[in-house]
Amino acid sequence: MMYLPLSIGTSVAGGLLASAAFNQIWKRVDDRPPPEPKDLDRPAGKALTAAALQGLVFGVVRAAVDRASARGYQAVTHESPE
Repeated sequence: MMYLPLSIGTSVAGGLLASAAFNQIWKRVDDRPPPEPKDLDRPAGKALTAAALQGLVFGVVRAAVDRASARGYQAVTHESPE
């Protein structure tokens, strides 16, 4: 099945895209890098906001990339990727 290698490749690319998107969005939220959850010198609200925003961005990007790769696979092979 050719979809598995395609899926792995697009997942890696999607992770890189999501990371870049999160970093750009976070720059608009705070001048400092996103806090680590264990960084007790930063407010808990910032750490939780960063975690929630990161989860949202990664989830949306992953769904978009998975869907695009499935559509591309179907367009080329005329088969469902499942």
